[in-house]
Amino acid sequence: MVPHLHAPQNLPGLSSAGQLSLVHWPHQCEVIRDRIEHIDWTPPRPEPLYTPMGLEMKPSYQPAGEGTVIYLTEEANKDSGFVYSQVRGLSPSKQILHQNGDNTLIFEARFESGNLQKVVKVNEFEYQLTLRTDLYTSKYTQWYYFQVSNTQAGMPYRFTIVNFTKPDSLYKRGMRPLLYSEADAKKHNVGWRRTGNEIKYYRNNAGQGGQQYFSLTWTFQFPHNRDTCYFAHCYPYTYSNLQEYLVAISKDPVKSKFCKIHILCHSLARNIVYVLTITNPHEGDKDTKRKAVILTARVHPGETNTSWIMKGFLDYILGNSGNAQVLRDNFVFKVVPMLNPDGVIVGNHRCSLAGQDLNRKYKSNLKEFYPSIWYTRNMIKRVMEERDILLYCDFHGHNRKKNVFVYGCERKQQAKAPNLHPRVFPLLLSKICPDKFSFPDCRFRVQKSKEGTGRVVMWKMGISNSYTLEASICGSKLGQRRSTHFNTKDLESVGHHFCDALLDYCVPNMKYYLCLKEHEEMVKQQAKVNSEGLNSDVLDRDSSTQTSNSSDSCDLVAHQLKLGTKIKTKTSGEHIHRIAKDRSRESKNVSFKMEVSTSTSLGQEQTTQGIETLHKIFQELDPVGREMCYASERGGVRPVSGCHPPKMESRSREKEEKIHHRVKLPITASVKQVGECFRFWFSGSEN
Repeated sequence: MVPHLHAPQNLPGLSSAGQLSLVHWPHQCEVIRDRIEHIDWTPPRPEPLYTPMGLEMKPSYQPAGEGTVIYLTEEANKDSGFVYSQVRGLSPSKQILHQNGDNTLIFEARFESGNLQKVVKVNEFEYQLTLRTDLYTSKYTQWYYFQVSNTQAGMPYRFTIVNFTKPDSLYKRGMRPLLYSEADAKKHNVGWRRTGNEIKYYRNNAGQGGQQYFSLTWTFQFPHNRDTCYFAHCYPYTYSNLQEYLVAISKDPVKSKFCKIHILCHSLARNIVYVLTITNPHEGDKDTKRKAVILTARVHPGETNTSWIMKGFLDYILGNSGNAQVLRDNFVFKVVPMLNPDGVIVGNHRCSLAGQDLNRKYKSNLKEFYPSIWYTRNMIKRVMEERDILLYCDFHGHNRKKNVFVYGCERKQQAKAPNLHPRVFPLLLSKICPDKFSFPDCRFRVQKSKEGTGRVVMWKMGISNSYTLEASICGSKLGQRRSTHFNTKDLESVGHHFCDALLDYCVPNMKYYLCLKEHEEMVKQQAKVNSEGLNSDVLDRDSSTQTSNSSDSCDLVAHQLKLGTKIKTKTSGEHIHRIAKDRSRESKNVSFKMEVSTSTSLGQEQTTQGIETLHKIFQELDPVGREMCYASERGGVRPVSGCHPPKMESRSREKEEKIHHRVKLPITASVKQVGECFRFWFSGSEN
């Protein structure tokens, strides 16, 4: 046990400026004084991916001395490491003097979360851009976010970023850069949207000393003359955005009653790392019986999509819906929405100001170097002393794969209780979010290279359901959202669906047990594949041994082709998709049967009889009574207090009818037992 597991500090009062804290920068960083703000806007329809034509150009790298340097900032990386911070940073120097009639674009990125190091003007409408590496490192270039002004409408501009280091990219698979026009925002209330044609990601001729570099090039037209526009790798979400969101919560008279905002710690630059505790007020010792759910995000600053997912989760859990109330009644949520505020502020892609990937430091005891990780881990240890933790999940963005999926952890022999099996929760999530979340993309192997990640460390601490949720920076290849980009509302919806899946997982219903049955089928399928001689690693391969910029990644079908295995369609990932689709239809049919059975007096009587039988069976299966109860009304599900019906003497007729529908669903019931109960139930309710 690590000593001194202190509780988070209380949140200080709000400043007169309406912010929770001033933003601190490394002392050598130049920062413009203008506040950068963007409106929220959702495209009226999903934005399609770019389709390559095969004729895209590959501009050559322009070495030093060629072209005209019009933007350059190198002050930030002059020091070998972080020294100290100051509020707002240094006042910026003027980059370029423009005269009337000069149509050269003006670039700027010295603002919160901005990233751009150098711009070379190749010709009138072509510019070569170089990104800044993460501060105090010589690598990690992926995130970009910069401003362009002095624009000309309708002209064929070309931008080429020349110092990416990853050989693979979603830009190869149709992803397009983001564009924001201040003129469109003011005139038409239009925000971030996808842009770019002739998009090409390729290896360039800029490599030195064995280092390979890759370029991203695209053409576009500005929508307005003399406009100020922005380009970004993904939808920006800054530290100031987070603070504004937290201010709104703290000022809300309702939300502030069940959402407490505390200071977890201070970062290297003295920026506050916040932790939120969300649960409904409790009576007496009931609070200690509530299990905990731990969520974290933005350990990698450039994965901005995770903040939008976190926002969706918080919007849901802090809302006034019945489901949100149920979750707050039954759980204590501990949320760290931004683990790496320093990296977010300075526009890093992956690292903190220590120049290290914090998601490899969860085993470290160097509190002074990695404070947010040290305090998060110890906060979780303190929570474990007080209550059980049902689930831990760290939100991430993925730069090489599409869809949303999770990486979990499991031993070779899992506990028999279904709720301890790490595959059940993501399977539920795939049912609720079928056009975005892909269960076949999920992986559950634990490799040595990942032993320092939050997912693996929390699992080894005893949290069985320990996940990394990965959301594509690009979009989906599933269902109706195939070949389209995710927008901010899509990302927020993932946070909403996460809550829905959590509710289904912890208040077991028919969907839950059907997922258990489907999982049983998948296990049988994998056993069959293994018996036919295919290595089991193919079905659940953690490709962290490959170069990965976020976490594990693999393509089942591609890997099978590389191995040269000859397997039938039934043993492929496609068959798993088909099983999921069939089970989804089965779930809909079951729901329909329930509605029919409860719509007539005869069916209602038989259904009540079946439920009573289920109730008795479930009592036998779980005599301890640790399960949650729920009442079924019009196909809906809601938890009720206690595990046994109260006495009936003074009950009204309406309450008596509700009690007849009360069902005990123990989490420890086996799939076979539940299936037999369902067959008995339905056989008496189909007439």
